[in-house]
Amino acid sequence: MIELDGSMGEGGGQILRSALSLALITGQPFLLEKIRQQRAKPGLQRQHLTAVQAAAEIGSARVEGAELGSTRLAFRPGKIRGGSYRFTISTAGSTMLVLQTVLPALLCAEVPSTVELRGGTHNPMAPTADFLQRAFAPLLARMGAPFELELAVHGFYPAGGGVAFARIEPAQWRPLELLERPRAPRAAQARIVCANLSPHVAEREATLVRSRLGLDARTVRTENVASPGPGNAILIELDLGASRELVSTLGEKGLPAEEVATNAADETLRLLAARVPVGEHLADQLLLPLALAGGGSFRTLPPTEHTRTNAQVIERFLPVRFTLAEDTSEPGTWILTAQ
Repeated sequence: MIELDGSMGEGGGQILRSALSLALITGQPFLLEKIRQQRAKPGLQRQHLTAVQAAAEIGSARVEGAELGSTRLAFRPGKIRGGSYRFTISTAGSTMLVLQTVLPALLCAEVPSTVELRGGTHNPMAPTADFLQRAFAPLLARMGAPFELELAVHGFYPAGGGVAFARIEPAQWRPLELLERPRAPRAAQARIVCANLSPHVAEREATLVRSRLGLDARTVRTENVASPGPGNAILIELDLGASRELVSTLGEKGLPAEEVATNAADETLRLLAARVPVGEHLADQLLLPLALAGGGSFRTLPPTEHTRTNAQVIERFLPVRFTLAEDTSEPGTWILTAQ
């Protein structure tokens, strides 16, 4: 049994999610202690518990410690079963993090799968459904691991109540290399999404985004969507040649629209100036696919502690080694390689 320390590195839920995915794929059981010890609320919260239960269901696993607040979990997987599943988080917890947990395993199943997810779809500190659709899924398809994600109902934090559907085909893994990008990348389009808010919010955000990024009015659109609670997201898609990035910035109660838009524009300008085809969040998402594909490399920003910790967990389960090296020929960029 692989023993893991949940307080290592960044000490968050990614250690749990990666361990669950890898246990299912490799058939190796694990014991995880000190779960999320470095967080304000340590232990399993509702979305983490749902991820454990989802992994156990698709892998017929035996689990000890699967309860709210638990800081210790033993997970003994069985055989991965593709098919139809439905996972619900009763709070506004992130369904996308639950999908992140089961997706690699279902890509390794023998038959296609469909997954219905209910809960939060646009959460702080988690990938949005749009990010997985627009940035992550196209790269997985290039790696021979196709999946589609349909967002039926937006679920903004803190109300949740969103609905999404994933369709997953068995993968035929291929390595990925993303080392170059155009010298003049651009912001391709922006969407301002609002639910149960005054139309003036989207209008003010759209005006600022157009001004800061020099976008044509035709490439910035506003959408009013149905959702159980209020919510706001600015979604800016970047054309980086061989890849696409999506800046996802969420509104918060009490945060002026202009500040939300400024944050989105600043993040976009930072990525456009960085001379990398892969941002730090997408880099973290690509580690496990690269390992399953048997190798690959990409140029990115300085790796976060989140990425470094994720690499360490993957190396405990799979015969892969990650190297992260600063590229002196392109200051401020790093090359991550899996082999």
